[in-house]
Amino acid sequence: MTTSGPFGAIRNLDVGEEQYRIADLHALEAAGLCELERLPVSIRVLLESVLRNVDGETITEDDVRNAASWQPDVPDVELPFTPSRVVLQDLTGVPAVVDLAALRSAAQRKGMDPTLVEPEVPCDLVIDHSVQVDFFGTPEAYEQNVELEYERNAERYRALKWAQNAFETFRVVPPGTGIVHQVNLEYLGQVVHARESDGEQWLLPDTLVGTDSHTPMIGGIGVVGWGVGGIEAEAAMLGQPITMKLPEVVGVRLTGELPEGATATDLVLHITERLREVGVVDRFVEFFGPGVANLTVPDRATIANMAPEQGSTISMFPVDQATLDYLALTGRDPDHIELVREYLDAQGLFGEHDPEYTETVDLDLSTVEPSLAGPKRPQDRVPMRKMRRHFRELLHSEFEDELPDISDRALTRWLGEGGFDDDEVQPADEDAPTDHPEAPVDQLSKRVPVTMPDGTETELTHGSVVISAITSCTNTSNPSVMLAAGLLARNAVERGLTVPPHVKTSLAPGSRVVTAYLEEAGLLPYLEELGYDVVGYGCTTCIGNAGPLPEPIEEAIDAEDLWTTSVLSGNRNFEARIHPKIRANYLASPPLVVAYGLAGRMDIDLDREPLGTDSEGENVFLADLWPDADEVRQAIHDDVDPAMFVEKYADVFEGDERWAALDAPTGDVYEWDGTSTYIREPPFFQDFPLDEPGVADIEGARSLLLLGDTVTTDHISPAGPFSSKQPAGQWLLDQGVPAHEFNTYGARRGNHEVMMRGTFANVRIENEMLDDVEGGFTVHQPTGEETTVFEASRRYRDEGTPLVVLAGKEFGTGSSRDWAAKGTTLLGVRATIAESYERIFRDNLVGMGVLPLQFESGDSWQSLGLDGTETFAIHGLDDGLQVNDELTVVAERDDGSSVEFPVTAQVSTPTAVTYVEHGGILHAVLRRLLTSR
Repeated sequence: MTTSGPFGAIRNLDVGEEQYRIADLHALEAAGLCELERLPVSIRVLLESVLRNVDGETITEDDVRNAASWQPDVPDVELPFTPSRVVLQDLTGVPAVVDLAALRSAAQRKGMDPTLVEPEVPCDLVIDHSVQVDFFGTPEAYEQNVELEYERNAERYRALKWAQNAFETFRVVPPGTGIVHQVNLEYLGQVVHARESDGEQWLLPDTLVGTDSHTPMIGGIGVVGWGVGGIEAEAAMLGQPITMKLPEVVGVRLTGELPEGATATDLVLHITERLREVGVVDRFVEFFGPGVANLTVPDRATIANMAPEQGSTISMFPVDQATLDYLALTGRDPDHIELVREYLDAQGLFGEHDPEYTETVDLDLSTVEPSLAGPKRPQDRVPMRKMRRHFRELLHSEFEDELPDISDRALTRWLGEGGFDDDEVQPADEDAPTDHPEAPVDQLSKRVPVTMPDGTETELTHGSVVISAITSCTNTSNPSVMLAAGLLARNAVERGLTVPPHVKTSLAPGSRVVTAYLEEAGLLPYLEELGYDVVGYGCTTCIGNAGPLPEPIEEAIDAEDLWTTSVLSGNRNFEARIHPKIRANYLASPPLVVAYGLAGRMDIDLDREPLGTDSEGENVFLADLWPDADEVRQAIHDDVDPAMFVEKYADVFEGDERWAALDAPTGDVYEWDGTSTYIREPPFFQDFPLDEPGVADIEGARSLLLLGDTVTTDHISPAGPFSSKQPAGQWLLDQGVPAHEFNTYGARRGNHEVMMRGTFANVRIENEMLDDVEGGFTVHQPTGEETTVFEASRRYRDEGTPLVVLAGKEFGTGSSRDWAAKGTTLLGVRATIAESYERIFRDNLVGMGVLPLQFESGDSWQSLGLDGTETFAIHGLDDGLQVNDELTVVAERDDGSSVEFPVTAQVSTPTAVTYVEHGGILHAVLRRLLTSR
């Protein structure tokens, strides 16, 4: 066998009649660098990437040694990871395209060839985040929503179509195809690539980064991939390796099998709860053990999808025979499937493994029970059997101060229906005397009559479900729960049940294949009969694109201060994300979404209370409608066919007649329109100096906001609708855009004028510098004037005052939103100081040149007595920034006193230090491109 390259690892591999080059991991074992069998599979994949890309400069043999040095007690080393591809969705993809276009414009202004800016790594963008549920409950809903989607987003789509033509390695999946993660799972994901390089055919693992935090869903088929900020993804596209710390790896040993009535959604909610308790932030997670064989690949993908909710960077399953069977089911070429097996066998990457892990967690699948998660965090699991009491306790805690004094007996009766345990709930004795004439059941169970636009009468109360959405992306990759929802709908219709008029229902399949098998099974008409018509193929309710509620519903919520609810089959339910007027949002499996839609309220015990009555007046319970597992399995066997996948993905990049009719710009350099309200050249690279600016101490800074714990990227950079009363809306009005054409923050992400005005402008964000005020407001110092965050930032800019933001724990948790960091830097924020950070947001801040600082353990702005009126100085930067540098902050109060405290720069690699010194990743990349030619 002829070998070459570092450690003699480059060799030939024959597959059939073809010969390929591979970077053989066994050569490292022969060289004494590692024992492959004890390395987690994900680490082996990272190791292969480093080994294959050694060039002696950017990546060296020492980097290979560092990657191979993985131990359960992980060495403090870094490695440069080069993914094989990049995946984008349009909300994060549009700003990426805008940045690439801006880089080309900057290169042209410097007299350089603009085509120097070209993705060096293949990139796919799936347009899936722009469809909104404006129309629902009718057969025409899909066409009406797509038509409105193109009307709202034609300018953005023309920019994406320009990019598809301007860049050689950039492909676009047009609207109406499916969500990025399911298209990735069903079509784009290859598990193994056969790729030409320098005239030779190579085999390599399929790896990726994506600009959506749920990119790890691809781990369901054993592919290593995770979410990064748009800035970091752009750098990866331009050939910049992602420099990362060697991660700890947590192994989750699965045993047993799911009991009757439990779904993959219930399982993932249990796993999310458990792993949040364990703590897996910045860690990889691998699933192994005998229970893995009892999960289908779609079940595995459902679990892998919620890696960010679990807290992990990835959640990955092994590639085994079930994976190969799934590739066959989804229409992949048989020759490619054989190539996958041969390559992974040769590399020791196929099948079940039992390596060493940093930590091992055990989970028995048989302990899983039907569950939901909410009301505002995906890790807060609520067993379905406890849902009634959970919601009533939530409601009581919210209104407790407004209630009259009541006895414990009266409260207990209302909460527990007589004071029995959850497992022994019995109806209350209606004739029993109460201890107060105004028991909370009277005040908190008020009923508000509502007349719908079509004249239908309905009733709202606290807990009313006003949105019931089978939405992307956690569950819609999974035929078991989608067909279960269809079967439950069939059973409900046959018993004569209907969904109450106040419930906004929707079905947003993850891909067109889902609709195909629901039709083949004869179940789609039953879902439509209940109002679950297809509204679009994209990320709808879960991303905040639920669309408006009927006007009478919104008016009643406002007038009566109702705590209405939503139930959705998604993965995110943060405050104000689903709809700004809905106060409690719950994640659930698709069949439970339909069940709660039928019930019309969340404070119901579905084990004991009926969903409604049939045509004979008989009570109908959930157990009467729930399909058994054998029926679901039979439907999958009979109605899910490879031909569906082949047909639906045959012309995946072509689009429909609307896409073909788009008149996109042409040429290598984008033609910017200075009057556009969707696409504008960002200011990041204008007047761009070729010299690195470096870092220096920060003096005389003011606090823009003082924030508590778990401030999410939804709070920082909201993606949903906004009003004319907010700075972004006011700017659009000034440009002549009427309020009904505002669209969403997500749709306006290609326009920095809108997005920086929307930063820290969520209607639910709470700035602790103000008392009992929600929304994007702050106090300008030293005047003490209350104003919007944006207006205050402009005043500070004009005064030459740098800014900081102080926060609590889990700062920046949630979706990977590059504008959470871009908006922060455009507001003039030089540094953030928090108790802890979510990984992607922290890395995005670094990617924009903002310095993320962390309080010393035990410190917080509260414990230090800070209130936001202080002047801040950050010392220790004049001599340059070091990895995880220890710095000092001095906060001076108005009375002349001061408090000094240590912080740690959350800049964990030399490359990250370089990014901060350059003012951001793309600034560093552009300087490299312009000075190396």
